[in-house]
Amino acid sequence: MGRPGASVRWPDGLLAGLALVLTVATPARAETVAIVNAKLAPMTGGTAETIEGGTLVIRDGRIVSAGTGAAPAGARTIDAGGRWVTPGIIPALSNLGVSEVFEGVRETDDTRARNAVFSAALDIAVAVNPASIHLPIQRASGVTRAVVTPSPTREIFGGQGAVITLAAGSADPVLKSRVFQVVDLSEDGGQTAGGSRPAAYAIFRNALRDAQDFARNPAAYSGGRERTSILPRRDAEALVPVVSGRQLLLIRVERAQDIRNALKLKNEFPALRLVIVGAAEGWMVAKEIAAARVPVIAYPLKDLPATFDELAATQSNVGRMVAAGVSVALSGLGSGTGEQPRNLPVDAGNLVGLSRVPGAAGLTHAQALAAITRVPAAIFGIDAGELAPGRAGDVVIWSGDPLELATTPVAVLIGGVEQPLRNRQTELRDRYLGLNPDGLTYQYKR
Repeated sequence: MGRPGASVRWPDGLLAGLALVLTVATPARAETVAIVNAKLAPMTGGTAETIEGGTLVIRDGRIVSAGTGAAPAGARTIDAGGRWVTPGIIPALSNLGVSEVFEGVRETDDTRARNAVFSAALDIAVAVNPASIHLPIQRASGVTRAVVTPSPTREIFGGQGAVITLAAGSADPVLKSRVFQVVDLSEDGGQTAGGSRPAAYAIFRNALRDAQDFARNPAAYSGGRERTSILPRRDAEALVPVVSGRQLLLIRVERAQDIRNALKLKNEFPALRLVIVGAAEGWMVAKEIAAARVPVIAYPLKDLPATFDELAATQSNVGRMVAAGVSVALSGLGSGTGEQPRNLPVDAGNLVGLSRVPGAAGLTHAQALAAITRVPAAIFGIDAGELAPGRAGDVVIWSGDPLELATTPVAVLIGGVEQPLRNRQTELRDRYLGLNPDGLTYQYKR
């Protein structure tokens, strides 16, 4: 990308811009980079949604400033050509790196421990594969970090989730492990627990009390003197950070009454740091969720009563919750395409479009973009998601409005380092684009 102080202007033609980026090797280390002539979306929660003609400065992998003015002396400058520049996309929940064929080939899916002895003790971080074919594809679509989650299967507890980076060449993409614990108290959780919601809540309460007993006297728990304990020692130990408030607890619930029941759990276990996942009927209890200051992770376009948990599902769900003051991050897991978080900008864009439908409730452009950047970062304590001093230099330069279907990244930086955009899909495209069959089948080169 040239010598210090050199200026690079991305070509107006998208394909030309992509071709240029693909030919550039990723820098071996971070440097001082200034992105100038940009339409900055700081996502800091301020009154200004965008800064026209902005300059973003990144030094040693961290953002130094985001505003207006000239690039600092000696910085490598990138002329964004007036394009949108945003923080990298952060899927609030995903299967990235732990599932190659989502719900298709079990051998490639480490999200579900169907026959495991343990549940809460499971740590998804050990399954993250840096060579996963999905990581380069999602990175080329603007995803820079991701929250990776296990899924409850045999027990109501699913295990502990992690935060990963999608930076190219990272031998260990896990940034933080054991960030949160997952539990299912929905209709599905009730069936897993023995056939009813009361069974699920009885198991849940007993498990947290086991964790409290373990924290008070690990030796007694190990010695089997706690006769009411039903959790294996390792599961009880894994729930200690949850019951003490040191680890987030993600509770999957959809029905309005189930959300109320989940919120009431803080009356019994005051230290719990709850995050509601799903919340298809969240709009019905939005004021209660907001009053409890509990964030929500939702699939934005769920509008069909696919189960008895979701009879009141509506696409206005997210918009109504945000209007009530609920902090909502978006996830694609509810769409059945959990391995495709690159769809999140389009999902968010649909919520912007919904705001223009009479009688519907959507989001503003800034709110929608925040739901896939700043909000998930805030929920999980990720030092990205904003173009603000001190934040990680995870930045995307887009060909157009980032929430439009036809828009793609022109450049992606993670930790201030420009990333390659080549991946298996682009290689297949280049291989077969314009191919003239000459008697050989397509798998052979000419």
